[in-house]
Amino acid sequence: MIILLKDNSTWLQARRYWELLHVLVARNLKVRYRGSFLGVYWSLLNPLIMTGLYSAIFGATFAPYYDNSILNYVLAAFTGLVVINFFSASTSQALNSVVSNGSLLNKIHLPVSVFPVSMIAANVFQLLLGTFPLLALITLINSKSLVNVLALVFPFLALVLVSTGVGFLVSGLYVFFRDLPYFYELIVFVIWLSSPIFYPAAIVPQQVRQFLGLNPLAPIIESLRQITLSGSLADLGLIWGALLSGVIILALGWTCFHLWRHQFMDLL
Repeated sequence: MIILLKDNSTWLQARRYWELLHVLVARNLKVRYRGSFLGVYWSLLNPLIMTGLYSAIFGATFAPYYDNSILNYVLAAFTGLVVINFFSASTSQALNSVVSNGSLLNKIHLPVSVFPVSMIAANVFQLLLGTFPLLALITLINSKSLVNVLALVFPFLALVLVSTGVGFLVSGLYVFFRDLPYFYELIVFVIWLSSPIFYPAAIVPQQVRQFLGLNPLAPIIESLRQITLSGSLADLGLIWGALLSGVIILALGWTCFHLWRHQFMDLL
């Protein structure tokens, strides 16, 4: 009987968490795109414009690294921008999520972790409606394989895991350090510059490349490009590396958030 009550309690908590997450995601999307003409498709327009700019400046220079094809460079730059834009937007929004809802948390007992998770989930929704269908179509045209289209799920899953872990970490730190947004802008810039987005990883000197390997987005970008552009079956080694980095960062972020959260209410 005690075990059954515990199971029911766990189920009710999970259901309550899911319902609250649904409400917060819907609220975030409505506030973000109220009065907007394109809505969630703005998340697709930004990388498309930046891809055009990078291609005009660097396309001819870096095309030899992509089978002498400017089109391949365009697609490679687009996939890199999709990853960094998702990471930057979702983690920056998660950073402020706990503090901005401090007054609500002081009035109602809610699971604190649902706020950063809701920011990540809202961006996942945007990704699934805007960018993912386009990348799936590109993958299908290049590889002519539905297996590769399905394999796209894994680097995107790794991206969500990394973003969620970092979201937990920065949202918890922001409760203690209110100057964090300024510092985090610099961190995101460093991650953007150290990710092979507008340049091929092959041009990075070997002695520098080992440090860039610490960037958790690098294996995700490489895996996504391999699936999307190569035309061959997905590289399981790249997928495994991307997922492993995602799991490690999620575990680190959640552990820190869990250890800190009992101090949040005194500072909100």
